[in-house]
Amino acid sequence: MRNHTRWLVAPIARFLSGTRISPNTLTLLGVLLNGGVGAVLATGRLQLGGLLVIIAGAFDALDGALARASGRTTRFGAFFDSVMDRFSEAAVFGGLLLHALQRGDRTDIILIYAAIVGSLLVSYARARAEGIGVECKEGWFTRFERVAVLVVGLLLGQLRLALWVLAIFANLTALQRVYLVWRDTRGSEG
Repeated sequence: MRNHTRWLVAPIARFLSGTRISPNTLTLLGVLLNGGVGAVLATGRLQLGGLLVIIAGAFDALDGALARASGRTTRFGAFFDSVMDRFSEAAVFGGLLLHALQRGDRTDIILIYAAIVGSLLVSYARARAEGIGVECKEGWFTRFERVAVLVVGLLLGQLRLALWVLAIFANLTALQRVYLVWRDTRGSEG
Protein backbone atom coordinates (compact mmCIF):
# COMPACT_ATOMS: atom_id res chain seq x y z
CA MET A 1 0.00 0.00 0.00
CA ARG A 2 2.96 2.27 0.68
CA ASN A 3 3.75 2.31 -3.06
CA HIS A 4 0.19 3.34 -3.97
CA THR A 5 0.02 6.23 -1.48
CA ARG A 6 3.57 7.54 -1.87
CA TRP A 7 2.35 10.38 -4.14
CA LEU A 8 0.25 11.71 -1.25
CA VAL A 9 2.41 10.85 1.76
CA ALA A 10 5.85 11.81 0.43
CA PRO A 11 5.16 15.57 -0.01
CA ILE A 12 3.65 15.80 3.47
CA ALA A 13 6.63 13.92 4.91
CA ARG A 14 9.05 16.24 3.09
CA PHE A 15 7.21 19.26 4.52
CA LEU A 16 7.27 17.79 8.03
CA SER A 17 10.97 16.97 7.70
CA GLY A 18 11.63 20.71 7.76
CA THR A 19 9.95 20.98 11.16
CA ARG A 20 11.03 19.79 14.58
CA ILE A 21 8.36 17.08 14.62
CA SER A 22 9.97 13.69 15.09
CA PRO A 23 8.69 10.43 13.61
CA ASN A 24 8.23 9.08 17.14
CA THR A 25 6.03 12.08 17.98
CA LEU A 26 3.78 11.22 15.03
CA THR A 27 3.69 7.62 16.23
CA LEU A 28 2.57 8.76 19.69
CA LEU A 29 -0.05 11.08 18.20
CA GLY A 30 -1.38 8.16 16.20
CA VAL A 31 -1.74 6.05 19.34
CA LEU A 32 -3.52 8.87 21.14
CA LEU A 33 -5.85 9.40 18.20
CA ASN A 34 -6.63 5.69 18.10
CA GLY A 35 -7.40 5.87 21.81
CA GLY A 36 -9.90 8.59 20.97
CA VAL A 37 -11.30 6.42 18.18
CA GLY A 38 -11.77 3.63 20.70
CA ALA A 39 -13.66 6.01 22.98
CA VAL A 40 -15.93 7.09 20.11
CA LEU A 41 -16.60 3.47 19.15
CA ALA A 42 -17.40 2.61 22.78
CA THR A 43 -20.24 5.13 22.63
CA GLY A 44 -21.73 3.38 19.60
CA ARG A 45 -20.94 6.04 17.00
CA LEU A 46 -19.59 3.46 14.61
CA GLN A 47 -19.67 5.42 11.34
CA LEU A 48 -17.89 8.37 12.95
CA GLY A 49 -15.39 5.88 14.37
CA GLY A 50 -14.82 4.49 10.89
CA LEU A 51 -13.99 7.96 9.57
CA LEU A 52 -11.69 8.63 12.50
CA VAL A 53 -9.83 5.33 11.93
CA ILE A 54 -8.89 6.68 8.50
CA ILE A 55 -7.58 9.94 10.00
CA ALA A 56 -5.64 8.14 12.74
CA GLY A 57 -4.26 5.75 10.10
CA ALA A 58 -2.69 8.70 8.31
CA PHE A 59 -0.29 9.09 11.22
CA ASP A 60 0.71 5.46 10.81
CA ALA A 61 1.64 6.18 7.20
CA LEU A 62 3.38 9.46 7.98
CA ASP A 63 5.69 8.44 10.81
CA GLY A 64 7.75 6.05 8.69
CA ALA A 65 7.67 8.37 5.68
CA LEU A 66 8.89 11.25 7.85
CA ALA A 67 11.68 9.08 9.24
CA ARG A 68 12.85 8.22 5.72
CA ALA A 69 12.44 11.77 4.34
CA SER A 70 14.35 13.34 7.23
CA GLY A 71 17.04 10.66 7.46
CA ARG A 72 15.93 9.83 11.01
CA THR A 73 15.27 6.12 10.63
CA THR A 74 16.41 4.20 13.67
CA ARG A 75 16.07 0.64 14.87
CA PHE A 76 14.32 1.93 17.97
CA GLY A 77 11.91 3.95 15.84
CA ALA A 78 10.94 0.86 13.84
CA PHE A 79 10.48 -1.12 17.05
CA PHE A 80 8.52 1.70 18.72
CA ASP A 81 6.24 2.10 15.69
CA SER A 82 5.49 -1.62 15.62
CA VAL A 83 4.66 -1.82 19.32
CA MET A 84 2.53 1.34 19.20
CA ASP A 85 0.64 -0.07 16.21
CA ARG A 86 -0.43 -2.96 18.45
CA PHE A 87 -1.62 -0.49 21.11
CA SER A 88 -3.54 1.38 18.41
CA GLU A 89 -5.27 -1.79 17.23
CA ALA A 90 -6.04 -2.76 20.81
CA ALA A 91 -7.57 0.67 21.51
CA VAL A 92 -9.91 0.39 18.53
CA PHE A 93 -10.92 -3.17 19.34
CA GLY A 94 -11.24 -2.19 23.00
CA GLY A 95 -13.78 0.48 22.06
CA LEU A 96 -15.71 -2.05 20.00
CA LEU A 97 -15.56 -4.51 22.89
CA LEU A 98 -16.96 -1.94 25.33
CA HIS A 99 -19.77 -1.18 22.90
CA ALA A 100 -20.58 -4.89 22.55
CA LEU A 101 -20.47 -5.37 26.33
CA GLN A 102 -22.88 -2.47 26.85
CA ARG A 103 -25.29 -4.11 24.38
CA GLY A 104 -24.72 -7.56 25.87
CA ASP A 105 -23.91 -8.89 22.39
CA ARG A 106 -22.07 -12.15 23.06
CA THR A 107 -21.49 -12.93 19.39
CA ASP A 108 -19.72 -9.62 18.79
CA ILE A 109 -17.72 -10.06 22.00
CA ILE A 110 -16.44 -13.45 20.82
CA LEU A 111 -15.73 -12.15 17.31
CA ILE A 112 -13.85 -9.11 18.66
CA TYR A 113 -11.78 -11.37 20.88
CA ALA A 114 -10.97 -13.68 17.95
CA ALA A 115 -10.15 -10.70 15.70
CA ILE A 116 -7.75 -9.12 18.20
CA VAL A 117 -6.06 -12.46 18.89
CA GLY A 118 -5.61 -13.00 15.15
CA SER A 119 -4.32 -9.47 14.64
CA LEU A 120 -1.77 -9.81 17.42
CA LEU A 121 -0.65 -13.24 16.19
CA VAL A 122 -0.12 -11.97 12.64
CA SER A 123 2.24 -9.33 14.01
CA TYR A 124 3.86 -11.72 16.49
CA ALA A 125 4.48 -14.31 13.78
CA ARG A 126 6.32 -11.73 11.71
CA ALA A 127 8.36 -10.49 14.66
CA ARG A 128 9.24 -14.00 15.79
CA ALA A 129 10.18 -15.03 12.26
CA GLU A 130 12.47 -12.03 11.95
CA GLY A 131 13.93 -12.98 15.34
CA ILE A 132 15.11 -16.27 13.83
CA GLY A 133 16.35 -14.55 10.69
CA VAL A 134 13.41 -15.21 8.33
CA GLU A 135 11.69 -12.31 6.60
CA CYS A 136 7.93 -12.73 6.90
CA LYS A 137 5.99 -9.79 5.45
CA GLU A 138 3.66 -11.91 3.34
CA GLY A 139 0.11 -12.72 4.29
CA TRP A 140 -3.49 -12.29 3.27
CA PHE A 141 -4.48 -9.95 6.10
CA THR A 142 -1.65 -7.63 7.03
CA ARG A 143 -2.47 -4.53 9.06
CA PHE A 144 -3.66 -2.57 6.03
CA GLU A 145 -6.22 -5.21 5.04
CA ARG A 146 -7.45 -5.56 8.62
CA VAL A 147 -7.93 -1.81 8.99
CA ALA A 148 -9.58 -1.55 5.56
CA VAL A 149 -12.11 -4.30 6.36
CA LEU A 150 -12.90 -2.70 9.71
CA VAL A 151 -13.33 0.77 8.19
CA VAL A 152 -15.63 -0.51 5.44
CA GLY A 153 -17.67 -2.48 7.97
CA LEU A 154 -18.03 0.54 10.25
CA LEU A 155 -18.91 2.98 7.46
CA LEU A 156 -21.45 0.64 5.85
CA GLY A 157 -23.05 -0.41 9.12
CA GLN A 158 -21.83 -3.99 8.65
CA LEU A 159 -19.73 -4.39 11.78
CA ARG A 160 -20.71 -8.02 12.43
CA LEU A 161 -19.75 -9.06 8.90
CA ALA A 162 -16.44 -7.21 9.21
CA LEU A 163 -15.78 -8.91 12.55
CA TRP A 164 -16.44 -12.35 11.03
CA VAL A 165 -14.03 -11.59 8.20
CA LEU A 166 -11.39 -10.30 10.63
CA ALA A 167 -11.80 -13.15 13.11
CA ILE A 168 -11.39 -15.76 10.39
CA PHE A 169 -8.81 -14.21 8.09
CA ALA A 170 -6.54 -12.66 10.71
CA ASN A 171 -6.14 -16.05 12.36
CA LEU A 172 -5.72 -17.78 8.99
CA THR A 173 -3.02 -15.24 8.14
CA ALA A 174 -1.18 -16.07 11.36
CA LEU A 175 -1.31 -19.75 10.41
CA GLN A 176 -0.26 -18.85 6.86
CA ARG A 177 2.82 -17.16 8.27
CA VAL A 178 3.60 -20.24 10.36
CA TYR A 179 3.47 -22.29 7.17
CA LEU A 180 5.60 -19.77 5.24
CA VAL A 181 8.29 -19.80 7.92
CA TRP A 182 8.16 -23.60 8.02
CA ARG A 183 8.50 -23.67 4.22
CA ASP A 184 11.41 -21.23 4.26
CA THR A 185 13.21 -23.13 6.97
CA ARG A 186 11.88 -26.56 5.89
CA GLY A 187 11.16 -27.13 9.54
CA SER A 188 14.89 -27.28 10.23
CA GLU A 189 16.19 -27.44 13.75
CA GLY A 190 18.70 -25.01 15.20
